[in-house]
Amino acid sequence: MPRDNSRAPGGSMHLSLKAGERVYINGAVVRVDRKVSLELMNDATFLLEGHVLQAEQATTPLRQLYFAAQTMLIAPNQAGPARLLYQRIEDGILAATTEAAIRDGLKAAHTLMETGRIFEALKLIRGLYTAEATLLGETEAIADAPVPALLPATRLGARRRSALRRTAPSSDKA
Repeated sequence: MPRDNSRAPGGSMHLSLKAGERVYINGAVVRVDRKVSLELMNDATFLLEGHVLQAEQATTPLRQLYFAAQTMLIAPNQAGPARLLYQRIEDGILAATTEAAIRDGLKAAHTLMETGRIFEALKLIRGLYTAEATLLGETEAIADAPVPALLPATRLGARRRSALRRTAPSSDKA
């Protein structure tokens, strides 16, 4: 996973990727064949492979919301339908809960989404997983569970399987 996701003073973004890792930049999937450092020199919409949620993993309302937002980044041609889905899920969550942390978090995520800051909204939504788990009576803190990378099941070799067992990046980096 990228080890350095810091903004340089000039506004560029530095990403360090290991061999075989992917990053989604402006809807394009980029996979590197060796360890590489990338510097994004201008504003770009991107999602790191370690933060990609599979459809079958969207098993809670917040994970479904995350998946809809993620779709806007990974598949810009599906952004319109994904935005409508996001709004329906968000409305449903707000109608179903009085939990202040979740409601406040969703309001902040909504503002980020409206201003085109989907990346930051995803980070915020991931941060709400623990509160959701508590409400749903989950015993494990699902916020700390790794989000498996987007890899076809038929292409998982031994090396990639071990990569899936690694811990997800800390929640302070989106």
